Amino acid sequence: MANPNPKKTSVKRKHTEKDDAPAVAPVTLKLSGLEMLTDDEDGDDYNPEDDTDDGEVDEFPEIDAASDSEEDDEDGDDEDEDESLSEDEEDEEEEEEGSTEEDSEVESDYHIFPKAKTVISDITGQPKKVYPEIEPDYDSDSSTEEATNRVGDVPMHWYDDMPHIGYDINGKRVLRPARGDELDKFLATVDDPSAWTSAFDKTSQEEKPLSSEELDIIKRLYAGENPDENYDPYEPMVEWFTGKGKEEIMPLSAAPEPKRRWVRSKWEKQKIMKIVRAIRAGRIVGQKPKTTSKYEVYSIWSSEPSTSAPPALPAPKRALPTNAESYNPPEEYLMTEGERKEWESKDAEDRERDFMPQKFTSLRLVPAYDQFIKERFNRQLDLYLAPRIQRTKLNIDPTSLIPKLPSPSSLRPFPNYKSLNIRHPKGRARCVSISPDGNWAASGDEDGVVSLWEVNVGCEVKRWKFEGKIGSIEWAPRQDVSYFAVGVEEAIHFLIPPNVDSTTLAQTHALLAPSALPSAGPTPSPVKWTSTSVSSWSNDKPILSLTLPPSSGVPTQLQWHKKGDYFASVSTGGATQNAVWIHQLSKRHSQAPFRKIKGAVQLVLFHPTMPHFFVATQQYVRLYNLAEQKLIKTLMPGIRWISCMDVHPSGDHLIVGGYDRKLCWFDLELSEKPYKVLKYHSRAIRSLHFHPKYPLFASASDDGSIQIFHSRVYNDLMTDPLIVPLKILRGHQITDGLGVLQVKWNPKQPWLASAGADGTVAVWCS
Repeated sequence: MANPNPKKTSVKRKHTEKDDAPAVAPVTLKLSGLEMLTDDEDGDDYNPEDDTDDGEVDEFPEIDAASDSEEDDEDGDDEDEDESLSEDEEDEEEEEEGSTEEDSEVESDYHIFPKAKTVISDITGQPKKVYPEIEPDYDSDSSTEEATNRVGDVPMHWYDDMPHIGYDINGKRVLRPARGDELDKFLATVDDPSAWTSAFDKTSQEEKPLSSEELDIIKRLYAGENPDENYDPYEPMVEWFTGKGKEEIMPLSAAPEPKRRWVRSKWEKQKIMKIVRAIRAGRIVGQKPKTTSKYEVYSIWSSEPSTSAPPALPAPKRALPTNAESYNPPEEYLMTEGERKEWESKDAEDRERDFMPQKFTSLRLVPAYDQFIKERFNRQLDLYLAPRIQRTKLNIDPTSLIPKLPSPSSLRPFPNYKSLNIRHPKGRARCVSISPDGNWAASGDEDGVVSLWEVNVGCEVKRWKFEGKIGSIEWAPRQDVSYFAVGVEEAIHFLIPPNVDSTTLAQTHALLAPSALPSAGPTPSPVKWTSTSVSSWSNDKPILSLTLPPSSGVPTQLQWHKKGDYFASVSTGGATQNAVWIHQLSKRHSQAPFRKIKGAVQLVLFHPTMPHFFVATQQYVRLYNLAEQKLIKTLMPGIRWISCMDVHPSGDHLIVGGYDRKLCWFDLELSEKPYKVLKYHSRAIRSLHFHPKYPLFASASDDGSIQIFHSRVYNDLMTDPLIVPLKILRGHQITDGLGVLQVKWNPKQPWLASAGADGTVAVWCS
């Protein structure tokens, strides 16, 4: 309870400090016949047998002075008089020593206790004072009192060995209250009728009274009743589903069960039959019974091997004993003294025998074999490490794995030496072409010079000079006419060689410069055709010229159709996208076959037998049908950048070369991927060409070499083509990292013409 006179308490504290009274002493306060004990005496240490009415102060067990902290002794504030047990006892001691006038003043001013009556105790027979029960009100409710100990949820058994039980709100120690033994507690509960209405609080280490609501809850729980006092177990039932308008609140219905509840479902029957049919068909396999043992144990050397294991080989047999192992060997098997020392000095692995021959007169004198256990152990190792499966060792000669190719001498003729060498003094010899009859050849260089020379003797017959470098030269494939086309900067010129017979010259003039020009087509072409009249024409200038659209660049390839009426041109260095043009001489018309091209076009080819058109971009080769105007297939050579290609005269095979030194052979009837990939050049491949008559093809590279191959294609589709390397031709010098730029076969002879970056054109003969 709170102190009713805080001012008086402060006066008492000052007297206590002046008189230097002891800090702890049991005190009894007398107020008009009332006796108020201390909290400790009232709760735990009060003994009814020691209670007398003589007014004397009883002895109280002395409290250990060490339990008081220095902070409590030196603190002189007025706010802590109700929180320290030692200070309360000092106040009570000073009140007892004070004058009777102060006691009477306190008694007259404060009546905090009701009147007590003296009765005789039934247990001790001694008189005692009994106070009437105090009705609990708000002031006495312990739930409203502020907790003195502020340790929170800290376990209280941590303070068992300490004089204090925690700390107050100001951080000062809360001392442990003095408690008696169990007998004193029992006697206190006998005399105190309200002892059963209190409970021990571990935090504050003292008894706390229970409220009437808590006592009522305890009684109800002890009686097995509902702890809520407002609960009525006999209240009338609420009719939730009875009455008008309440039938549809819950989804309850008295409708009879439908027929589908007790008739077998046809849908479930269909599902079950589906599973049954799957089991019968073997699509659903049940779980196999688990085997008891994970591995099957069997004897590896048994006569009847297990069927699950591979057939075992017979156990290795021991070598038969020799004469040296006899107990009475001949004298020649016995070791001499020198042989004995030599045998003992060697290691066990280097000895010829594992034992030393000895001679005994009789068998009963032979001692036990000292190496018996070791020998048995080695025998077990031999059986354990012996092979279980017989492996057949193949003795194969590595040379037999190499395919047998025919000898190059049996595949003649093919070019094997340089016969002629034509020099272009200025610029690289970029291109070369041979006439269909095989007698004339034309070559061009980057200085704009076109040279016409005879193949047999290498004599230069005629020379033309153009502005700009020469990109390509190609003879017309027709036999009744004689002319060739030259690709210059954004133009194509047609030249007629001199010394042509009159019949061929007349037909050539009628083709290239007819008297009546054909009518223009419905769609005008951006390519302009310009022809020279026969009367004003001379051998020094072209008879027909084609002017390509601006920014087309140099035509790097001219490809004729086999009939000689159509030819295609490819310009790879221009800025325009449509670098492919197909020209028709008879109608004087040019057209671009592609509106949109996927990738930069490098090369084009006409199929020799069918209306097909090959278009090579940087990484793919596409085959188009010109009659139906659709894509047939796309070949994937796997080359980073395609540089050249050529089609076999049969039309069923294609070879593609690239700057990454690869040569791919395609079988057009077999697959879209290469049938063979060859990589034999040390630098980029520049040119490829099939011979139109002989089974030969050649490849030229920047390494300055020309490879000659025998390429025989069989009519039998089940037989693979025969590709045999024949000869490596070396005669061109590498200039500025470039070697041989183009090769062309003589249509009539197994001769080869090559143009190099060193400005020379060579003819290779057989």
